[in-house]
Amino acid sequence: MTTIKASCPCCGDVELTPKQVRLVVCSAKDRSYYAFDCAKCGDEVRKPAGEDVVALLVSGGVKVERWIIPAEAMEEKLGGTIAWDDVLDFALVLDSCDDLAGLAARGLSSSR
Repeated sequence: MTTIKASCPCCGDVELTPKQVRLVVCSAKDRSYYAFDCAKCGDEVRKPAGEDVVALLVSGGVKVERWIIPAEAMEEKLGGTIAWDDVLDFALVLDSCDDLAGLAARGLSSSR
């Protein structure tokens, strides 16, 4: 059986089986990681996984989970952040509106 050596920040070196390691390969390569629960302290340890680490873990029998980040999540956001008051105002509008499509159409036409 394959033994994978990793390190826990609290306990130091630990030995793991491929089933004890979670490998998540992301569509944005800098977001890929591997994780494991330390057998000594019980903490989840999560570390970045570059292409070389991914190749090594896959060759050791670790199954790959694919994670695709939607393109819109990676877009640059402009403008201010939404505050709790904005969310509450939106909820109140939704609660008082019977015709959401009509409300949206009025909002779009008034902003032009």
